[in-house]
Amino acid sequence: MSVNRRSFFLGTAAAAHSLYAQTEPRVPTAVIGTGNRGSYLLQGVLKQPNAKVAAVCDIKPDRLDKAASAAARDNPMTATDWRKVIDLKDLEAVYIATPPHLHSEMAIAALQAGKHVYCEKPIGVTPAQVKALLEAARESNKVFVAGQQLRSMKQLSEAVRKIHEGAIGDVIMVKAQRHATADLAHDGPSADWYFDVEKSGGYLIEQSVHNLDACNWVIGAHPITASGFGATLLYQDDPPGRNIFDCGVMSFDYANGVKMSFTQNVFHPRTMPNGNQYIYVYGKKAAVDLMQNPMLYPLSREGAPSVLAEKQEQDPHAHIVAFYDCVTKGGKNPADITIGATAALTSILGHEAMVKQKVISWSDLGVSI
Repeated sequence: MSVNRRSFFLGTAAAAHSLYAQTEPRVPTAVIGTGNRGSYLLQGVLKQPNAKVAAVCDIKPDRLDKAASAAARDNPMTATDWRKVIDLKDLEAVYIATPPHLHSEMAIAALQAGKHVYCEKPIGVTPAQVKALLEAARESNKVFVAGQQLRSMKQLSEAVRKIHEGAIGDVIMVKAQRHATADLAHDGPSADWYFDVEKSGGYLIEQSVHNLDACNWVIGAHPITASGFGATLLYQDDPPGRNIFDCGVMSFDYANGVKMSFTQNVFHPRTMPNGNQYIYVYGKKAAVDLMQNPMLYPLSREGAPSVLAEKQEQDPHAHIVAFYDCVTKGGKNPADITIGATAALTSILGHEAMVKQKVISWSDLGVSI
């Protein structure tokens, strides 16, 4: 082929690819709740070539204006009433990033209106909320993805896969913690709901649900009982009216015999060594530090530490990419309704154990997974 002919064909192919990219159908999408988390999700949606921001919704004018400006390319509708967004006929997908106590109600309404749903974690803060959404998602033929985005992390996924394949022998114990270096800003824009346990569920349910989901993932089951103690020891009545704990210690027991210890607090000094978050997984042959560049540590004295899973290039919006792959290509769901419900119920189980200061059984929650 001559250079000129080759250049012609290459140019034609490039033009065709460009035309395809411009005409590829984009999924009309709404983002409900455009605060800190919702704004991040919105940025992720805007980066997807197969998505279009059709609407943004928030009850706070400053957040709504900021979201509309960020998505100005798509000229989205703006609304303060989420029901009007759900009712949009041409809308195909909805992101829900509101305070947690609203997640279940909104997600159910969206599914019943025939929309695909990406619902931020936790999917509910009470067993009743989780149960209702679980039933609605299973009755729907639409995609439901829970915002348990650790499930889309390549390195973590590879480490869990190798553990399940026997890299450390049978898992027998997990020690994990989620310690924050500071409490949420007491005068911040989310303070009006975060410190109310009925709206946020508290630190364990609102935040540690990520960590507990990862623990369930590597163990390959959900706990059957939990016990624990929680308290507000540093931030007593700060901010005024606060009714969520600032620390807690829990023990979880699994049907396969695995034991797990979990702690949380919001006063972990930045300068303290060993990090504020970790998941140590102990097997019969070795142990793994799952969260920090997963390393395998043999139990035998002669064994040397080794890398369990290599670091990989990671799209920061991989979970969002996976959502659209599910919607447009029938791709694998990284965090379906069962995963989302199990994660939420695990955190609720731990919370109930701390509040009631007695052993709580999974069956006490009244939800079948």
